[in-house]
This record gives sequence, C-alpha cells and structure tokens, in this order.
Amino acid sequence: MADGATGRTTLWRRDVTAPLRAFVRTEAGSAGVLVTAIVAALVWANVDLSSYNQFWSTQLSVRLGRMELALDLRTWVNSGLMTLFFLVVGLEARREFDLGDLRDRRRFLLPALAGVFGMIIPVSVYLAVNAGGDGLVGWGVAMSTDTALALGLLALLGRGVPDQVRVFLLTVFVVDDLIALVIIAVAYSEDISLTPLLLAIAVFAAVLALRALSVRRASAYAALGILLWLCLTESGVDPVVAGLAMGLTATAYTPARNALEAASGLFKLFREQPTAELARTASLGLTLTLSPNDRLQRLWHPWSSYLIVPLFGLANAGIAINGPFLARAATSPVTLGIVAGYVLGKPVAVAGTSWLVSAMSGGRVRPAVGWAGVLGSGTIAGIGFTVALLIASLAFEDRPDALAEAKIGVLTAAVLASTLTWLVYRITALLPKPRRARALLGDVEQLVDLIPAVDDERDHVRGAASATVTVVEYGDFQCPYCGQAEPAVRELLADADLRYVWRHLPLTDVHPQAQLAAEAAEAAAAQGKFWSMHDLLLAHQEELRPADLLRYADQLGLDSDRFHEDLMRHVHEPRVAQDLESADLSGVSGTPTFFINGRRHYGAYDITTLTAAVKEARARALLQAHPARPRRTG
Repeated sequence: MADGATGRTTLWRRDVTAPLRAFVRTEAGSAGVLVTAIVAALVWANVDLSSYNQFWSTQLSVRLGRMELALDLRTWVNSGLMTLFFLVVGLEARREFDLGDLRDRRRFLLPALAGVFGMIIPVSVYLAVNAGGDGLVGWGVAMSTDTALALGLLALLGRGVPDQVRVFLLTVFVVDDLIALVIIAVAYSEDISLTPLLLAIAVFAAVLALRALSVRRASAYAALGILLWLCLTESGVDPVVAGLAMGLTATAYTPARNALEAASGLFKLFREQPTAELARTASLGLTLTLSPNDRLQRLWHPWSSYLIVPLFGLANAGIAINGPFLARAATSPVTLGIVAGYVLGKPVAVAGTSWLVSAMSGGRVRPAVGWAGVLGSGTIAGIGFTVALLIASLAFEDRPDALAEAKIGVLTAAVLASTLTWLVYRITALLPKPRRARALLGDVEQLVDLIPAVDDERDHVRGAASATVTVVEYGDFQCPYCGQAEPAVRELLADADLRYVWRHLPLTDVHPQAQLAAEAAEAAAAQGKFWSMHDLLLAHQEELRPADLLRYADQLGLDSDRFHEDLMRHVHEPRVAQDLESADLSGVSGTPTFFINGRRHYGAYDITTLTAAVKEARARALLQAHPARPRRTG
C-alpha cells in the first residue's frame, strides 16, 4: 500500500488487518497468556498459599518530597495497571463510534440496552439466590463481563464468526464496563472525599476542553490522566474509572490525504538535508497524521493484552482448592449465585432484550447480526473474570472464605460459559449454508462507506451489472502493491457473479508519474480502450514516462495524435479529479484500497482474504434480497 506519509511504499502483509480485526486478534493471542496466568496462580496458591498472599501484599511506595503513595502490589495491579486496560477498552469503543457501525447511533440502542439488562438480570438472579444471607454484599460480582478474555475466547471458539458479532458484543461490553465502574465508584468505594472528587471532575473537564481546542500534545493528556488517577485515588473512588473516561475522549479518524502529502513533504526535506532537527520534524509530522485513538491503541493495546491483564489474573486468581473447600463452595449461595447469574442470567438478558426490543419496534430496531450471533454474545458474556474479581476483592475484603467462594464461582462460570458458546457456534456450523448465513449475519441493511455509489455510466466497470457483488479498487498505476494485487483481482474476475470497478487515486507526492498515467488511461477510455490500457500500465509500472505512454497507445491501435493531444492539454485531468474527490469522501488515502458492496475492506488483498470477504458480501446480499421479514435499517 503506497502511503504518502512515509515517502515510500508501506509493505502490506497478510497479517495487516482492520483495527477491529487487529483488536480481536490481539485478544485471541492474549487469551492463551491469560489462561496460563490463571493456571499459574492456582498452582502457586495450592503449592504455597502463604507465599502467594505474602508476595502480592508486599508494599510498594512512590515518594515525591513529602508526598507518598503506598500500596501493596495487588492494589498497584488492580487499581494502577488495570486503568490502562480500561483505557484500551474505551479507545476501541470510541473507534467504533467514529468509524465503525456505531457511527449510525441507532445501532447503539439495542446492544446498549442488552448491556444494561445484561447486568440487571444476573444481579437479580444473584440476589434471589442469596436472599436473606450475608452474601448479599457481593451482588456486583455477578454483573460484569471480562472484555479481554471473552473476546479472546470468542475468537477461538467461534471461528468464522463475522466482525459484526464482535462489534455487537464489544458495544455490550463497553456499556457493561462503564456501568460496572460507576457501581464500583458508588457502591464499593468507602470514605469518599468530596474535595479530591471535585478536583477529578475539574481535571476531566480540562481534558475535554483540550480535545475541543484540538490540542494534540500527548504530554498534556498524559499529565492530566495521571492527575485524574491520583485525584480519584485520594477521593476513595476506584481510579480505574480514569482509564475508560480518557479512552472515550480519544477521537478516531482515517489519515487525510492532504495530511499525508504534507508529511511526505517533511520527509523529502529530511532526505535532502538529514539533520536532527528535520528528523524530529518529519517524525512528528508522520505521527500526527494518525488519530489520537490509533496512536494510543498501537502503544497500549499489546501491553494491556499481553502483560497487564495476565498480571491481573496472576494476582487475583489464586485460591487454595481442596475437597472440603469444593464441598462448601458447591452449596455456597455466593458461588451458586455467581454461576447462575453469569451462565443463565447473561444469555437470557442479552438474547431476551434483543428479541423484546425487536418485537416492540416491529423490526425497526433489531440486532445488526443474526440470532445465533446474539445468543453466542449472551453465552460468552458469562465470562466475568477481570471486573468480577475486582469487585469480589472489594466486597469480601474482610471475609477470605467468601472471597474464595466468589473466585471459584467466577472461574466455574467462565468454563461453563465457554462451553455453551462453543455449542452455540458448533450447532450453527451444522446448519444448511443459507440458514447458517442468516443465523450469523442477519438481514439488516449494512452501512455504506463508498461515496458516491458505483455508476455504470461514469465508472469503469468489468463484469455484469446484475452481479450480486461489486468490488471497487482505488488504485495508482505506479504503486507496486497495486501491481501485486492485480493477480488476486484477476482471479476474482473469474467469478461470473462479480463486477470490478477501478477508481484513480494517483499519489503524486510519492509516485510522480501516476497522475499522467491515470490521464493516459482516461485518454484510452475516450477511444474505447480503458481496460486494455489499464492492464498495460499495471504490467509495466516501471515504464510510465510520456514516451512509454505514447508507445502503449500505438500498441493498442489508438489515434496517436488525439491521444498525445489529450495528454499534453490534460484533457482528462477533471475526470481523474472526480475519483480523487470520491476517495476523499470515502476516507481513502492510500492504495490499493478495496470496497466490497460499498463496505470498505480492511485487511490483506491476497486472493484468500478477498475471496472470503466476497463470499460474506454475497451471503449478505442474498439475505437482503430475500429477507425473512420486510427489510429495514436497524
């Protein structure tokens, strides 16, 4: 993919994925690390419980002059490092609001309600089981899903699950996490001090003000984030709230083409005069083309997934398991309430709320995924490790036996929820293909990213107009990665039910011959030979000088004088400019960029990846052409 920000081409590999796919892939890999940490904690605690507790109770203090903050290691992990975990969750939620399906705010309503009732119903189940008992204080343990572990296990247990299921699930999780953190702050925080709390609110207001003023200095936000965390710590409110709040303020957007061109200019200056000052300027220019959300995710997401969450598991999952303990836990209202709340309450709440909202709205508001996706989201939501253990440690701080019973309940629920999720997607996989597609994808109309839509009168189109799948490529004839994508495109065109569209995006700041090559293709189109010229240009990307273009015109039997006149007078520059404008409107800044049935294709452009995307798009198109009910946007 040619990228104007770097002054050179950026290598695309099969593992380059969309932000959401990258997020889920990281969670999938980290799920194994987290499970390993949990097992290690259990082994450690059962070999030597006293050393386990002693280690995590070790005091670690930070002192600045007369000011000192002293916490034990477990609290540093739970309230310190976990703040960064919730920062990442907030960042991904904001990205979906700005760039994903949730930019249509109507699509937020149903998963948000599912998230709310996905907490209310499990808590009600827990309270019913513990009615009149001393375990009532632990009602908050049964309400919150573990985002990292659930997404990771979903990637492992539900292979082939479409991204929209993960978007739906992630929205449920963010609402879940936000409410859980508010409950932690209100119900499980003791001796709240008003002055530091008001100061924390003022600090967050300052963060919002900086965002409104478009201030992009990372050090300013880092300083305010640390100050916000300290104020919440002093107020008695669990400071992990600071992470989610900061993440939700970080805007997400795709790099603008003019910003990339400006960054490319800075790199060229450095190339001409490689000084330290120009190196800093060029580096800053490159960095600023990325959104704050993207930069923070790239920095913190791997640390959160592979270090922070596993550390949390190691610090909190350790309990001594023996026969008498298991016998007591098997009849403990605390354990049974947690298991029932998660394993029964969560799927009933998520699926039931989705069905009820859909029925009450007459189908106007319904899940953007199929009902198997909804049910699988409900079962996997029964994994409540991170926040559940966090609340358990607060609720049963002075009752170690009850805390151990809560932990075994959380771990048991996670195992059962994973098993149910595997069953849901296993049964779905056995359905006939059309029913399986409907069960996973649903038939809600998809949002369109491509602007404007394909016009057979204006666009260059290969394939039948009646095809169910349309692939649009924004390309640059001098971009080597467009050349590498061409064999995959050729294979796709063997599909009789597919049409292919080329739109120009010459990146003139890095490919100086691309603009004239695009105009040459249009000059050939004026004589009925666009695709012949298109194929020649991509086959000879190193030979795009004016003399080469004239030679190609002769080779194709074009009117050479007319072709030459068109190039010299730039007759077709306005036509190329129309494609550039559409690229800007569609958020495209690099090449090759593909759209499949109007949806932007994120990820690799090898034949395997593109074919999978085309198959999913065709399945959606067929479902929308023959919906189970009248099709409406939801």
